[in-house]
Amino acid sequence: MGRGVGFRELLRRRWFRRLYATRLAAQCADGVFQASLASAVFFNPDHQTDPKQAAAGFVVLLLPYSLVGPFAGVFLDRWRRQRVLVIGNVVRSAFVVATAALLLVSGPRGIGFDIAALAAVSVNRFYLSALSASLPHVVTRTQLVLANAVTTTSGTVIAAIGGGIGLAVRRWAGSGDGGSAVVAISACVLYATSALVATAMPADLLGPEAPATVPLATAIRRVAAGLVDGARHVEARPRARRALLAICGSRLLFGMSTIGSLLLYRNYFTDHGFLRAGLVGLGQVFAVAAIGYVAAAVVTPAAAARFGTARWTTLMFALAAITQLAFGLPFRMDLLLVGAFFLGASASGAKICVDTTVQEDIEDNYRGRVFSIYDTGFNLTFVIAAVIAAFSLPPNGKSYPVVIAISAGYAVIAASYALSTRKDQRT
Repeated sequence: MGRGVGFRELLRRRWFRRLYATRLAAQCADGVFQASLASAVFFNPDHQTDPKQAAAGFVVLLLPYSLVGPFAGVFLDRWRRQRVLVIGNVVRSAFVVATAALLLVSGPRGIGFDIAALAAVSVNRFYLSALSASLPHVVTRTQLVLANAVTTTSGTVIAAIGGGIGLAVRRWAGSGDGGSAVVAISACVLYATSALVATAMPADLLGPEAPATVPLATAIRRVAAGLVDGARHVEARPRARRALLAICGSRLLFGMSTIGSLLLYRNYFTDHGFLRAGLVGLGQVFAVAAIGYVAAAVVTPAAAARFGTARWTTLMFALAAITQLAFGLPFRMDLLLVGAFFLGASASGAKICVDTTVQEDIEDNYRGRVFSIYDTGFNLTFVIAAVIAAFSLPPNGKSYPVVIAISAGYAVIAASYALSTRKDQRT
């Protein structure tokens, strides 16, 4: 089946269209809200940003959720996922409003702002886990690779577009804390749209197929045991286990690259014609990376069918190793954009294959827990990357040893994943 024909077949599935629209509206809102946080915390002209401050910002937002995030999976395997998609949008809209109010009152500082922003981000991660666990209920098994390519990549692209919308709103509203607050509030319109689309889906459409009916207090007490069961379920499935380890390792390297880019555009680069420094320049990086995501989404379904998901994932890690070295070391904005394209493509291609592997190998009643563990691994490795960056990067982000280490890391992951998947195929 050709990619165009396959995509049309997906769009003919009524409930896939609904789930897809829900994702697009929500992730566009995510991009808008993230633009407000970035402008307030990292690119506010009234505040300076060095590696330790950047790392602290990511740790505050990601570490607490990384520790409590596994609770989400247990509830995703007990609650109707359609209700999660509706209520989750309403709840995070409330936290976004609180974040905007605190920006107006005290700026991006203080425990209140940290808690409100953390809560909004935490609901978002819970929401994305629900979307991933729901996808097998609206497409066939043979459509999973293409469906993951379409939804994951479109979500990334629409989030980048949302970031552009946020930048446009900020330009109109002003560059101070007040402008960042207006950007945050504008995201709530899109969250409300996502919730309305989700309400059109039947309550039992997205599973779980046999939800538990134990009381909430009992469910909370069983979280640890449930997570152990989920981990054992993954441990018994080598394909899923090795894929999750590889993608989390690559996420650490991606986090290092992201923080390095943030510092370069904040403290090293200057405007040069079309190429811009600051938040606008970082937006250009994310936009080009999003184009790479699209390119990988177009290529990955056919490539994975031809070479196999394991080989294609290995090639994606190898691509990242080569391009990060070739286009990162000169520390030029034009070459960095090229490197961002390939990094986006490699990250997208690998994640599409890993998502599909997990969805294929994990039983439905475990998917919520496993995807939450997966998501938590993403966050923890990014936090680790932030801590490493705080002690290895200079304030301007320019470090030859760090770029070389990132490239070498991708090469090691590619080689080890290739060897381990060959071992799986022989056993």
